[in-house]
Amino acid sequence: MSAPTVEAGKTLREGAFGNATGLSCRECGHQIALGPHYACPECFGPLEIAYDFPAVTREQIEAGPANIWRYKALLPVPDDIEQSPNTEPGFTRLLKADNLGRELGIDNLWVKDDSTNPTNSFKDRVVACALSAAREFDAKVFACPSTGNLANAVAAAGARAGIKTVVFIPSNLEQPKQVNSAVFTDNLIAVDGNYDDVNKLASEIAGEEDGWAFVNVNVRPYYAEGSKTLGYEIAEQLGWRLPDQIVIPVASGSQLTKVDKAFQELIKLGLVEDKPYRVYGAQAEGCSPVSVAYKAGVDAIRPVKPDTIAKSLAIGNPADGIYVLDVCRRSGGAVEDITDDQVRDAIVLLARTEGIFTETAGGTTVGVLKKLVETGQLDTSLETVVINTGHGLKTLDAVSERVSARVTIAPSYDAFVAANII
Repeated sequence: MSAPTVEAGKTLREGAFGNATGLSCRECGHQIALGPHYACPECFGPLEIAYDFPAVTREQIEAGPANIWRYKALLPVPDDIEQSPNTEPGFTRLLKADNLGRELGIDNLWVKDDSTNPTNSFKDRVVACALSAAREFDAKVFACPSTGNLANAVAAAGARAGIKTVVFIPSNLEQPKQVNSAVFTDNLIAVDGNYDDVNKLASEIAGEEDGWAFVNVNVRPYYAEGSKTLGYEIAEQLGWRLPDQIVIPVASGSQLTKVDKAFQELIKLGLVEDKPYRVYGAQAEGCSPVSVAYKAGVDAIRPVKPDTIAKSLAIGNPADGIYVLDVCRRSGGAVEDITDDQVRDAIVLLARTEGIFTETAGGTTVGVLKKLVETGQLDTSLETVVINTGHGLKTLDAVSERVSARVTIAPSYDAFVAANII
C-alpha cells in the first residue's frame, strides 16, 4: 500500500506515525489518511487517531525510557522518536496523599503531579506528540493559541528542536506565564481578547498560511494523543491497575477524554484488569459551560465568556465538552465547579497538606474534589486519583494576598519569645 498523501507532491515516510492507521471522525466514523487535518470532510466532526496496535507487554513498556516514549507503541510517533531532539516529558510522580486524604475524609488518595514536567505543566506531553507530527509534515513554523501553559511548552520544545515558534496568548494572561514563554521565543504575540478570540485567529492563520503547524488546530489529533500518557502512567504506577475514581480539570476537555481513552486501550490490550471506574471533571465557576450542561442534564454546551482566576481553564467554548459529558455520565462520575475563592483555598490546602504548590487549574481540581466529597458525589472509600496539571509559580497572584510572613521580628531571642510563634 502506498504511503498516504499529506499535500500534493508530499508523502509520509514509512512508519512516520508508528501504529497509527488513519484519522477517524468521532461523530460519523468516516476515516481518512493521516495528514495535517482535524475536521471530517463528510460531517465536519473532529478527527482522532485510529490504530492497529501490536501485542504489547508490561515488560516491554517498563524497559523503555523514563518518559512518555516508553508508550511510543501506543502513540502516533515513529519508532525512532528518541533520536529526535525533544523535551522528554512524562513519567512524573504519583504521590500517596495521606495528609490531604485525612483532611478530606478520603481513605485512599493519590496526586498525579505533572508540575515536574520540563516547563512545569502537563502540556509538555501533548506538545511532544505534536512536534513529532510537525516534523513529519515538514512544518516551518511551530505555533499555538494558548492560555499560558501550552505557550510555554511549545516555545521550549521549538527551541530544543531548532524550529521557529510563534505563540499567541490573551493579552491579560498572568505575567509569569508570559515570561515563561518569552524566555524561549521572541515571537510571543499578545492578542486583545480571551482565549476563544485567540483560537479563532489561530484557525484563520492556519487556513491561510502554508507550513504552519498549530499544535491544537491543524495537528490537533496528534497533539491530543499525548494526554493519554497520563492515563498510562497512572495505571502503571499503581501496579498496572486502574483507579476507582479520578478527578481531572476541564478546559477544552481533551485531557479528560484522552485519559479515559488510555484506560480503555489498556483494558483492550490486556495490560490492566477490566473494571469500572468513575471520571469526574473539574471547572471554575467563572468558566463552567460543561458543568452547567451536566447539571442541567443536557448535551449541548452553551459557550460562555470566561471570568475566573483559573485562566488555564478559561475556554468558554470547549471543543471536547460534549465528549466530557459522555465520559462522566457513562462512568458514573460527574462534572462540578467551584468559586475562585474556593480555588485559592484549595491551592493553600494542597500545599500545606502535601507540599505541592499547584497553579489555579490544580486548585480547581482539588477544590472540586473537596466539593464532591461534601456533596456525596464521590465515594470516599474508593481509591481516588486527582491530577495536578501545573506549578503554582505560574499563578502566584492567585494566593499572594493570602499568604505572607506571619510577623516581622528583631534578630534577637527575646523578640522570638515575645512573638509567641508556637
